[in-house]
Amino acid sequence: MREALEEARRGLAAGEVPVGAVVVAAGAVIGRAHNAPIALADPTAHAEILALREAARALGNYRLTGATLYVTLEPCPMCCGAALGARIARLVYGARDPKAGAVESLHRLLDDPRLNHRVEATGGVLGAASAAMLREFFETRRE
Repeated sequence: MREALEEARRGLAAGEVPVGAVVVAAGAVIGRAHNAPIALADPTAHAEILALREAARALGNYRLTGATLYVTLEPCPMCCGAALGARIARLVYGARDPKAGAVESLHRLLDDPRLNHRVEATGGVLGAASAAMLREFFETRRE
């Protein structure tokens, strides 16, 4: 999770909303990214999506069975859908997102019994540090 926070710091330095993500499989980091929708002019360039893409390229397979996705903010519906499609085993996230969170805040996509895959999720890991970085970013933007 500390590596995901470091990715979020990189995003912050680039002027993006500071969210970072890291994908780990078999004890090794196989994907990492920070939010980049501004830099890439791409509304899908969330940290989770970019990290999952990098991990899939590293393995040569879109199925990331057994992998864990670490992210500093509770994923949105799009990113939860990508995690489900990638068949990751586990998601660990920091801060809850009451406005767009699709793990537990607004929706419960990762454990929806109607879907053909479930993802074990753990929230609140280094959540205070993740939330503080986001709060600082948005306070600065409002000034």
